[in-house]
Amino acid sequence: MKPYKDMDLAELRAEQAKLEEILKAYKERDLNLLIARGIPSAEQVEVSNEMLDTLTSQTVNISSDGVDCRNYGGDMTGIVEAKTLFSEYLGVEMDEIMVAGNSSMGIIGEILAHSMRKGVLGGSKPWSAYPKIKFLCPVPGYDRHFGFCEYFDIEMIPVPLGENGPDMDIVEDLAAKDETIKGMWCVPKYSNPSGISYSDETIRRLANMKTAAGDFRLFYDNAYAVHYVYKMVEIINILDECKKAGNPNRVYMFGSTSKMTFPGGGVALFAASKENIQHVIKGMSAMWTGWDKVNMLRHARFLKNKENIMRIMAKHAAILRPRFDIVINAIEKELVPVGAGDCIRPDGGYFVMYRAPAGCAKKIFETCKENGVTVTTAGATHPYGKDPDDTYLRIAPSAASLAVLEEAMRVFCVVAKFVTINKRISELAS
Repeated sequence: MKPYKDMDLAELRAEQAKLEEILKAYKERDLNLLIARGIPSAEQVEVSNEMLDTLTSQTVNISSDGVDCRNYGGDMTGIVEAKTLFSEYLGVEMDEIMVAGNSSMGIIGEILAHSMRKGVLGGSKPWSAYPKIKFLCPVPGYDRHFGFCEYFDIEMIPVPLGENGPDMDIVEDLAAKDETIKGMWCVPKYSNPSGISYSDETIRRLANMKTAAGDFRLFYDNAYAVHYVYKMVEIINILDECKKAGNPNRVYMFGSTSKMTFPGGGVALFAASKENIQHVIKGMSAMWTGWDKVNMLRHARFLKNKENIMRIMAKHAAILRPRFDIVINAIEKELVPVGAGDCIRPDGGYFVMYRAPAGCAKKIFETCKENGVTVTTAGATHPYGKDPDDTYLRIAPSAASLAVLEEAMRVFCVVAKFVTINKRISELAS
């Protein structure tokens, strides 16, 4: 088929009528197909079922340093087995990590709240004492990060995200001249939703850049550190680079096992300089007596070491790959040739980022929903839900079965074509 831009009005209207009939049939079927959030499938959860057998009433539930994991006590930074495992996983020292809770989002929220109430290490006052503070937000980005900023009334400044990471010329310029810019969101590997990974140069520039704010922090959410689908990408260690640059306290690193073992039943990770860890512990100790050490122990015994983690993640990749194939192939075969959008082929992560023709994303989202397919809300990839070009939609292939995903993408592609044609007809008719 010819690209829509090469069709005359009569050809476009004929194609529009065909697509309208197909959509009418879909609507009559009352479909309910969900491809909106990056939730692991039932098959993926099964990968870690043996972890449930690692602790029983007959097993030793004492950590290697003598802490009874069933009781109060122990270090606020986590049990030794968990810290040993996850310091290797993140590439940090034992005194540079805290294993805490079951949610990295929860830890991020705690640390943001502490920064607002008490400030960060080296800061002159709490962030809330400023009339206004700001965060740099690479876009397209993660809606939950933006949600934190809205909740804490932090102004968001969008920064374009390219194939090597955020546009560092813009980042460096903004950070160097505005003292109210206190932080920046980063998803450095298989970024949500584009799937890109930061280059070595980008990471080094983040570590070395000048900031007007002495209490500036990188909120470095390495949620997908080993979550490859097609290719395992290696990136350099941001904490090491910050130390080399003379900015050891600049970065807060986060991670979790949520998409490795059991979502909501995993362990969360926070890594930073030793001084930052101790500063954060002081705040958390006022609210927490400790974490779920039983869960830490079973994770440490099941995951064992980084080599074994990679074996587990290979199983996840094998489950995810055919799902990603369905989404990417549908877009590349059905939409790209006619000019109805494209996508970035990610190496890993949990999403495929569809790029609609400018001005079409919201209408595609709405029309998909009307026809029984739910993708992530248009605008969710940008602060305040405002995508200035109305072009990005995030598709989550992971949770749906292969059959459901194929059906959902058939509907999605028809909708994307229909909306694109309608826009083209409107342009030609005006």
